[in-house]
Amino acid sequence: MRRVRWARSAAAAAAIALAIGLAGCGGGDGSSSSSESSTTTPPPVNNVQPITVDAGPASLPAADANVDVAFTTVIVCVPGTSTCQSIDHVIVDTGSTGLRLLGSVLTLNLPASTTSTGAPLGNCVQYADNTYQWGPVAAADIKLAGEVASSVPIQIAGASGFPPAPSACSAGGTPADTVIDLGANGLLGVGLFRQDCGSACTSAATNPGLYFGCGPFGCSATTVSLSQQLRNPVWMFPQDNNGLMISLPAVGANGQATVAGNMYFGIGTQSNNVVSSAAKAQASDDYGNFTTTYNGVAYDQSFIDSGSNGLYFLTTTQTGLPDCGVQAPGFYCPTSPASFSAINSGPNPSGSGPTVSENVAFSVANALTLFNSPFTAFNNLAGENAGAFDWGLPFFFGRPVFIGIESQVSAVGVGPYWAY
Repeated sequence: MRRVRWARSAAAAAAIALAIGLAGCGGGDGSSSSSESSTTTPPPVNNVQPITVDAGPASLPAADANVDVAFTTVIVCVPGTSTCQSIDHVIVDTGSTGLRLLGSVLTLNLPASTTSTGAPLGNCVQYADNTYQWGPVAAADIKLAGEVASSVPIQIAGASGFPPAPSACSAGGTPADTVIDLGANGLLGVGLFRQDCGSACTSAATNPGLYFGCGPFGCSATTVSLSQQLRNPVWMFPQDNNGLMISLPAVGANGQATVAGNMYFGIGTQSNNVVSSAAKAQASDDYGNFTTTYNGVAYDQSFIDSGSNGLYFLTTTQTGLPDCGVQAPGFYCPTSPASFSAINSGPNPSGSGPTVSENVAFSVANALTLFNSPFTAFNNLAGENAGAFDWGLPFFFGRPVFIGIESQVSAVGVGPYWAY
């Protein structure tokens, strides 16, 4: 999904946008975790994972500090061992699927994944801002709170010694494989889908070219099985695996220096992740989208994305808000805060009843004023996104948001769905 990162130095400002179609390629692989296949319910484990909104990793220069980016700490291990590494400031992204860690940060020697012919397997993701990430796929145990996802394929972005990105990948522009480029040590995709591509990557007829087999003469696109693809680690937990909730406190109109919140794994599986009767649940389509209606016009490619650092919607012509210009192109800079209202709607995840709708009121402040503040968390940072609403991290402040993973069942219904 779309994520834009503002660097406090205007000259260093960068936009990093996840390609919308990738998250929507999910599809089950027919496997099931132990909580689905066993009649014995395992004892509860700690399902609370702390998250924070701050300026980013300690190694990130002050000029490149983040605004409205949620981070967590991920523990990765060599599969089946106690050889582990804790990696802080990994972006929490509900708009993508799978764990991507920077090769410059990862110190473990993880087992590499290979194609059916034994060639090293590489993965590419291209972002809409003309950047990309490329690197080998490897297996790792992922530990979050008291939950463990075993032997999960992950991407090691910018890994040293791996063949360079093929032209089909580097056509995405410039690599985002350093802490400065990404503004983080990695990205944790905990979105609506089980895999980052799903059935599309299993067939030559539909293969979008996200995976590559690498030999002595370079890397070429290849199909991969569902089990080889980057996976949503939450779905791989033995329990609490039907989704998650992100809970961040409310933020005032002037912002806040930092914000601390939590991810709660599972939906209705423990007493701390029950969906309130007041929450509105809306199923998404196969691409993670639903409909947002503004001024009587329905935009059916809208989505919710914690990896976006603002509320990105429509254009200056449609909103009447001025662009910030050369100092922060693409962001809105009204002379005074502007109030808006839109309606989100989608089918009921239970499969019955009328379309579920919810009115969402929000405010847009002057982005340059916010960027010049010493704070890192704002509920009113916004910018342009033609033809759709991208409900980014500001949408999460003061509003618990549930993410129901595709084909997983809860009292709310069957994923993929959002509830808030």
